[in-house]
Amino acid sequence: MDTVYVETTVVGNIVGRVHPDPKIAAWQLVTRQWWSSAPDRYHLFISQLTLDECADGDPDASKERLGLVKDVHLIEVSNEAEKLAELLVNRQAVPASEPRDALHIAIAAANGVQFIVTWNFKHILNPHLQTKIANACREGGFSPPVICTPQQLLESEDDF
Repeated sequence: MDTVYVETTVVGNIVGRVHPDPKIAAWQLVTRQWWSSAPDRYHLFISQLTLDECADGDPDASKERLGLVKDVHLIEVSNEAEKLAELLVNRQAVPASEPRDALHIAIAAANGVQFIVTWNFKHILNPHLQTKIANACREGGFSPPVICTPQQLLESEDDF
């Protein structure tokens, strides 16, 4: 099975009420569809960073987010991941103002995870940054994970 690191924006789109913005509501619906079969199709991983971000905010919402991921495998935030996160920022692959986003990428790469699923188009799945992210990962000695949305994984599932 392929390995997938689940970034916090994905968790946030699975739980809670459907958003009034049609674009966000569509993301929620496709994410929920992907999630319904993801544990059977992939080895799913989260990090302590994901848990920390899921715990932020409204107590009822955080409880729901944390409950959703309680059985997902937790991967380590190693020294290597922290060094790679610094490299991602230093190489301007992720803005210095977003060290947590760099750490999400670094955790997945340092642990050899194949895919990162995210809805963060600004700092993680930004097409203008993908080459920089991949190059920084390789410079740090790691294979870059494929960064995609749950929808992209869902649409590609019929092909394997």
